[in-house]
Amino acid sequence: MSDMKKLLLAVLSLLLPVMITMTGCSQQQPGDKIGVVVTILPQAEFVESIGGDKVEITVMVPPGASPHTYEPTPSQMVALSHAEMYAKVGSGIDFELAWMDALIAQNEDMLVVDCSAGVELQAMTAADEGETSGNMDPHIWLSPQNAIIMVQNIADGLIQIDPDNSDYYKQNRDAYIQQLEQLDSDIRDGLSDVSNRVFMVFHPAFGYFASEYNLTMLPIEDEGKEPTPAGLQYLIEQAEEHNIKVVFAEPQYNQQSAEVIADEIGGGVVLIDPLAEDYIANLRAMLAEMVQAME
Repeated sequence: MSDMKKLLLAVLSLLLPVMITMTGCSQQQPGDKIGVVVTILPQAEFVESIGGDKVEITVMVPPGASPHTYEPTPSQMVALSHAEMYAKVGSGIDFELAWMDALIAQNEDMLVVDCSAGVELQAMTAADEGETSGNMDPHIWLSPQNAIIMVQNIADGLIQIDPDNSDYYKQNRDAYIQQLEQLDSDIRDGLSDVSNRVFMVFHPAFGYFASEYNLTMLPIEDEGKEPTPAGLQYLIEQAEEHNIKVVFAEPQYNQQSAEVIADEIGGGVVLIDPLAEDYIANLRAMLAEMVQAME
């Protein structure tokens, strides 16, 4: 554990009892909404779609932050201390690897739901085309088929906590899964006529998406490292070989390398966000950008 993390945990352990006491009058009482904590924003839509007005959601990694480096705040820890359920991604995302034990220690009574249960994990795609790294890819939610499994796991958790409203959760779950199935169908249809099925992106977050829809992802970043000059040259050659004119980048990361490659190939950089809260709308927007880029 890093010295900075030890210091943050020590400060939180001192502040948390005081903050809970100061805010106790406004915290959940029996019969109030179920406190659900999630790691990333897309999960918030999953929980809200199932739980509706019966849940109160706290997102640990806020908009614009990276789950690879984010550290929780005292106010988030207070919300966590009152939560009845934590829906973790469960696929090896860095925030959870670094903090999950400490988060659970703050509230050992909450139910921890592993959203990845039942998802077949795959290895991260490396910067060399066709290669994989030794690490498993944590970005499971970017496949709608995986999202369906995650939604089922979340619904099971809510039913376990609140069995009296199980029919409500099941109806909402089924309705949202229908939307995810329609999304999956629309993505397949939208990509069906795309002949150039190779795309380049800075951070390799879209491996499950690529596998699901028979695409090839060429990442610029490799296991958290920016490319070397030789690596950049290789990527430029790959982009030219595959007639790539758009380099995708994520708003959570430095876009300089993507811009260098785009300039060299006479193309442009387009932002796509793997962590946007509006999950279905975001994937539809991403589909439109990809179809236009790869046509």
